[in-house]
Amino acid sequence: MTGTLTAPGDKSISHRALIFGAMAIGETRIRGLLEGEDVLDTAKVLRALGADLSQESAGNWRVHGVGVGGFAEPSCVLDHGNSGTGVRLMMGAVATSPIACTFTGDASLCRRPMERVLGPLRLFGAAAYGRKGGRLPMTLMGAHDPLPVTYRLPVASAQVKSAVLLAGLNAPGETAVIEAVRTRDHTERMLRHFGATLRETTDDAGHCVITLKGDADLRPADVTVPSDPSSAAFPAVAALLVEGSDVLLPGVLMNPTRAGLYETLREMGADIAILNPREAGGEPVADIRVRASALKGVDVPPERAPAMIDEYPVLAVAAACASGRTVMRGLGELKVKESDRLSAIAEGLKANGVAVEIEGETLIVVGKGRGGVEGGATVQTHLDHRIAMAFLVLGLASRDGVRVDDVRMIATSFPSFVGDMRALGAELN
Repeated sequence: MTGTLTAPGDKSISHRALIFGAMAIGETRIRGLLEGEDVLDTAKVLRALGADLSQESAGNWRVHGVGVGGFAEPSCVLDHGNSGTGVRLMMGAVATSPIACTFTGDASLCRRPMERVLGPLRLFGAAAYGRKGGRLPMTLMGAHDPLPVTYRLPVASAQVKSAVLLAGLNAPGETAVIEAVRTRDHTERMLRHFGATLRETTDDAGHCVITLKGDADLRPADVTVPSDPSSAAFPAVAALLVEGSDVLLPGVLMNPTRAGLYETLREMGADIAILNPREAGGEPVADIRVRASALKGVDVPPERAPAMIDEYPVLAVAAACASGRTVMRGLGELKVKESDRLSAIAEGLKANGVAVEIEGETLIVVGKGRGGVEGGATVQTHLDHRIAMAFLVLGLASRDGVRVDDVRMIATSFPSFVGDMRALGAELN
């Protein structure tokens, strides 16, 4: 595999750019927007709430916002497809507006728990009615007289933090989120970019306190979306595992809260060069050059999990092709993603001849070294795009190839994955 691959725009930032643009007053222009199904579903939801969004050309969008608290009550059910990020952020965005919204999604999303975000939103005065266990479909009644909230995250979650901060924009006074473990800070960075007043302090326990001034007015702000490091992870790991590979990935987001995979791969012996570091829209960006490398097993600490939670499927593939054991700790969050990713990873690796153990929230992979994975199995993806892409990468590095049962859901985050990988020389059929 050789050449240059520009990964799609970052999904987390794409969601937020649309949402913040819709909550500002005036016109926001977005360049490099990820036009995968998840983000396009968020755009449809925002239109149903009264915002004006239009695509000018591929990746270039214009958003005319309605202001904080300006969403109109929708006349239809808000369908977020497969996107947990989209639905949880939008629940926060409407929770302090006096409107009723019914949220739903595909079969996978309707199995995923929403209670962890609904709990703090009720503190603002919102009410939620849905299926047992806090599952979609769910009707959210926004607060008529919202209250400011101070919320301590019981589990590290950027989605819950973001939902609380979005709700706090239309509440009086100050809303604060306290997190013991730092999570992705895209929402905080974009809040500042759109003119919100935000401060970060440390409490007596050493935990981060993020405080937002409510009754906010957001100003429109242009956004350039960098390449998604979670999407770039698949060609990066493929380049490490396929002999003779040399691949350049330009313009990748290098936010410290998202760069855990590249730190881990370097510890495993990966030849990864970070080139031309720069800033775009308040976020650090760089070009990444990856060359084929012999990897060794490592111990990945639990505190690194929030900075790479979406990359564990492809990291597990890298571990399967490394020499020695790789121990990945603190993976409880993987059980409530698009699928139970922890089980899906283990099942897929075992089917292809790799020894795997799950001990609570720890995944242990016994690597077979470069060229040592037999492959030959068909992997059940459980409608999960990252499981599908990860095991296609394993197929490139295995002796007998790997089949996956479905690839349609890859369009949620990386619509051009198959074509882009083929352009580098990968054999995907």
